[in-house]
Parts: sequence; structure tokens; C-alpha cells
Amino acid sequence: MRRREFLISSYGVAVLWASPALPQTAGRVPRILWLSTESQPDPFVEGFREGLRRHGYVDGQNVAIELHYAPGNPDALQRVIGELLESKPDLVVASGPAIRASRLAKGVPVLFVMSGDPVELGIAQSLSRPGGNFTGMTFMSLDVAGKRIELLKELIPQLARLAVLSNTDHPGEASEWRVSQQVAKGLGIEPVYVPFKGGGEIDSALTAIRQARADAVLVFPEGVTMVHRGKIAGFVMALRLPSMFGWREYCDAGGFMSYGANQRTTYFRLAEFADRLLRGTKPAELPIEQPTIFELVINGKTAKGMGFAIPRPLLARADEVIE
Repeated sequence: MRRREFLISSYGVAVLWASPALPQTAGRVPRILWLSTESQPDPFVEGFREGLRRHGYVDGQNVAIELHYAPGNPDALQRVIGELLESKPDLVVASGPAIRASRLAKGVPVLFVMSGDPVELGIAQSLSRPGGNFTGMTFMSLDVAGKRIELLKELIPQLARLAVLSNTDHPGEASEWRVSQQVAKGLGIEPVYVPFKGGGEIDSALTAIRQARADAVLVFPEGVTMVHRGKIAGFVMALRLPSMFGWREYCDAGGFMSYGANQRTTYFRLAEFADRLLRGTKPAELPIEQPTIFELVINGKTAKGMGFAIPRPLLARADEVIE
């Protein structure tokens, strides 16, 4: 048996290469399809592998993880998902925009990590009892959405006008925007809605941010802004605007500040779901979880490059300051 990996280019062309043959093991080796619109190197798959090892699974020995990437192009995954499923994998793992493509995986358990609302997306009946072939973890938390604005106010006490960059094609987006409006107005901040739909509208949305004349920028965390995080972070830094994001990966790409769950830790946790599914638990009966531990990350290099002084109390509360 040989493990296969696909790299799907931004033009939707699948390039196939063979990995080293799996060592012979007793019985059948479970196969896991990994679907992602991220690019390699992928820190999330490493977190997942680490979690699997904790449960006794070693990729390439007693489990086979087949990686399928379409950087920034979920339509490319959509075009090849049928072919991938013909090989009858034991489990599919998908995140962000790749989740929509994985809806074609009828009868195959699908694990997901998503920033939005799986119920609104239609892949679960409820968080406690998903009821179908999908389960996993969601970062969606309206309390956390409000906390990000409170942290921005702490960073900039005089904050009066806040641009909010939001992908409208994101399940749960309307609720997140509604709560953000309420929290912002309660703090005396005028929220300026900068909506876009999909990656093709990112450039026009950034132009709208420039025209908004805001004091800071809040970017809702989800798959499209994640893929374009470097472009977004560089753009708002050039405008010398402090920015707030949802995950530390945005800060790694130059973003000013982030508050949210640690994604690598989340994928580590997702491996426990995989273990239970591979042992026979039905996804319909495995509750969808939400992270309960959140981290504040500040990019000190970005702040310094903007000549922005971070208040000492906020620095003291940060879980990490990137220097």
C-alpha cells in the first residue's frame, strides 16, 4: 500500500506524487483524508499528528494521512472531492472553506475545525447532538467577539471609529456583526462595516478600509481572511492602523494583536475525536466542542514599526509578545 498526497494548485490542477510506502502492519491501515485551503508548511496538521501519537497512531505506520491542499481555492477541492472519496477513506478532516467541499462525503465521518456556526452552515442539528456525519470543533463565540473590541479599547483609549472587515459568506457572520456593533457602541465606538464575499473581493474591501478613516481595524477570523492574512496585515500596517485578529497566525503574518483559541492546540484535541471515530463512535453522537482557553498575542515588532506604544498593563496580560 502506498500513501498518496495531492497538491492542488490555485488553477485547480491536481499534482500527484508518491510518498514512501507504508510499512506492513497487521490488519488494515486506517486512511484519513486531510482537506485544506491553507498552504504548506501546515502547522495544523502537525498538531493533529502530535495528538494522534498520543493515542498510539503514527502517520506512515498504523495510520495514513493523505494531504490534499488547494491554497486559497476551495473550488479546486470541490472539483476533485468525488475522486478522492472513491478510495473509501475511513475519515475526512476539513477546516475553513474546505468544509463545504467535504459535504459531498456522504456516509464518511467528517471532522472539522471551523470559525463559524456549523448549525447555520447546515452540517449539524445542534452542538450537543450533531445528528449527521459531521462533528468537531468550532471557534464561534460571541463573547470572544466582544472581548476583542474591549481589548482594542484598552489598547487605544481614544478609539472612536473602528473598521470591521467581515466575510459575509461565513456562517454566523450576522450574529458576530450584531454583537460587535452592540459592544462597540456601548464603549462609545462607531463601528464601520466593511463587508466582502469571498477572496475575490478582498482588494476592494481593503480599499474601503482606507476610505473608512478609522482609528483601528477588527478582522473577523475565518478561512478567507486567514488565507489572505499576510496581505491584510501588511495593508493595515502601511496605513499605521492597529489591528485586532482572531488567532495568533495573523500576528505571525504581521498583524498587530490577536485574541482567541490556539489553533494548533485545537487540532491536537481533534485527534481525540479521530481516535473515537476510528474505534466506532458515530459522529452523530459526538458533541461539537468549543475551546474554553484563549490567548492574547501582541506583535511587538509591528507596534515598533508603527511607532505605537503598547500600554504596560496590556503587555503584562499578553500570553505572548512577538519580538
